[in-house]
Amino acid sequence: MSGVPEIDRKRVLAYRVASQQLDRPGLRPADLDALALGAQDTPYGSSRLALAARVPATVGLDDDRLELVWSFRGAPHLHRRAELPALAAALWPLSDTDAARRLPGQIREGAKLGLAAFRAAADAFRAVVTAPMDRGEVSRAVTERIPAALSYDCRPCGARHVSGALFQQAGLAGGVRLAVSGRAARLAPLAERPAPPAAASGTDALALAYQRLLGPATVGDVAAFLGTSTTELRRVWPADAQAEVRVDGRPAWVPADRLDALRAVDPARLVRLLPPGDPYLQARDRALLVPERAHQQQLWRMLGNPGALLVDGEITGTWRAKQAAKGRLELTVTPFAPLPKRVVGEIGAEAETVGAARGAAEVRVAVEAG
Repeated sequence: MSGVPEIDRKRVLAYRVASQQLDRPGLRPADLDALALGAQDTPYGSSRLALAARVPATVGLDDDRLELVWSFRGAPHLHRRAELPALAAALWPLSDTDAARRLPGQIREGAKLGLAAFRAAADAFRAVVTAPMDRGEVSRAVTERIPAALSYDCRPCGARHVSGALFQQAGLAGGVRLAVSGRAARLAPLAERPAPPAAASGTDALALAYQRLLGPATVGDVAAFLGTSTTELRRVWPADAQAEVRVDGRPAWVPADRLDALRAVDPARLVRLLPPGDPYLQARDRALLVPERAHQQQLWRMLGNPGALLVDGEITGTWRAKQAAKGRLELTVTPFAPLPKRVVGEIGAEAETVGAARGAAEVRVAVEAG
């Protein structure tokens, strides 16, 4: 299309590395723009490693301005506490149809309640969670307060439970945070608990944040990340604030005020060990991020995703860590192809960063043959 900039894949990756602040700009965690979409904490500890990939060793990872909550798609994410009220409204379903679509088939009748299902669960959270509580205790109390159609009979434990999808997607609107101690997670009330949203608002700002950090992107990419449908998202799509580009011939969009940065970005030159669920890996155009299907299958698995080896903007392998005796952490890096000596050396330095973030006294690294 005449007048629409053509952007190749390499430039897209360089733009994302820069936007994701993987060059370690020297900021404290809560000051990172990369946290505009949070940092997913699945498995537990991943968000801390995501911070370590962006924060210099001289800057501490602990920041009391951050909070762990259920947010995008009901998954645990680390967010700036000050942004949580706006985030709760932006993640609220856009319509009854949208709300029903976000709920699983196990509560098919309950899903027909649409937005009322989310409101009932959010109100129940606010009534129940007034102090730190075990998750199971909260689940039982919430189940008792919501319409029966929003719960199901769990055969393994012989009890009736609120739908897990509804439970986690309504938690933030219900003013609930995750209070993690070691491997145990409890639920606790947020310090500030505004009422559940009357209606969704600010979803368009989240769409722009996705494009800023993981663009150029399509409506479908953003909808998948937010957990909604393309049809619903188009109702609030911020078209006037975007610029269209073509990525290897395909149409996509980026915030208009980021177009110059996209066109002028310099190629990245860095090595990072990204944890599973890292913000950089959250882009929904996985075929652009990792073109080889076999490599995609190694990185994104049904269960137990590994971390990703990032070299100069490209995902070039995977890695896993195992806690050994006496505080020793053992990292195994599996590259997709042989690595240059420079990269192998930098992997060792990044492994030390991972070890420090995990509190290991010693780190050993094995780089397998590519």
